[in-house]
Amino acid sequence: MATLTVRDFRPVDAAAAAAHRAGREHLLLTPEVLTWLNARQAKGEHFRTFVAALDGEVVGSVRCGVVVGTTTRGIGYANGSVLPAFRRRGVFTALLAAAERHLTAHGVVELHSWVDEEPASRAFAVARGFTEGRLAHFAGRDLTLPLPGVPVPAPGVELRPAGDWADDPYPVFVIEADALRDEPGEVAMDAADDEEFLAGEWARPDFDRDLTVVAVVDGEPAAFSAVQTDGARRYWSAFTACRRAFRGRGLSKLAKAESLRRAQEAGYRWAYTSNDATNAPMLAINAWLGYERCASERKFTKRLDG
Repeated sequence: MATLTVRDFRPVDAAAAAAHRAGREHLLLTPEVLTWLNARQAKGEHFRTFVAALDGEVVGSVRCGVVVGTTTRGIGYANGSVLPAFRRRGVFTALLAAAERHLTAHGVVELHSWVDEEPASRAFAVARGFTEGRLAHFAGRDLTLPLPGVPVPAPGVELRPAGDWADDPYPVFVIEADALRDEPGEVAMDAADDEEFLAGEWARPDFDRDLTVVAVVDGEPAAFSAVQTDGARRYWSAFTACRRAFRGRGLSKLAKAESLRRAQEAGYRWAYTSNDATNAPMLAINAWLGYERCASERKFTKRLDG
């Protein structure tokens, strides 16, 4: 019988731990980024990755931490998976237990986890005390196929790469902080921090400042479409955002369309995105851009103080 061991992530585990993408082509997480995530620490997040090994072979992992960027306290997250060939052996049960112990020690009383929208995964979560919640959809697009033309910007509107703000990204942060307040979700993201934005998003190894497009209105950054890539073929829309004062002008659509055009020009092959099932405006933009739904996931929550 194989020996199961759960332990902390080591840099040598990066390729194996990132293999949670097996069967999930819509996800983007490179070994380089996973190593980087484990090397840095956001204030108060207490981020950790646990890996599970069977007879020394890493077959699964879970990434967990305390939710930051909110005034709501005691919320944590845990997301991960096990390689398909090693499921139903108690591997993820052990990983989840390690994550729960870690988070409880740091004051987490409510755990959030994204679960594949398929019967076995949902049943697994329910059996371990989770309650199902909202739905999100992934969509993909073949970038070798023609894109719709980028709409002509209105007078006073420019589309510029985020790299133009390399010396002072604060105006880009302002867009994100404003938009996060209206993101669908169970927790109000009402305490965004500019230093964490710089260290945790702007500095990510896979953040592409050339493909991230900012819509500028009369010289003022108003919307953006943020992009992460694997540096070769795969493109991920990390967040498309618009400041409240500039909504209703089609700026998000402009930024995202221009970003995809640049990605296509740069030779990227596949584009992926994800949206809450209730986010009708962004779902409509993605449909217009030619994205097609390829997978779904559901948020599950669990009380840890009961």
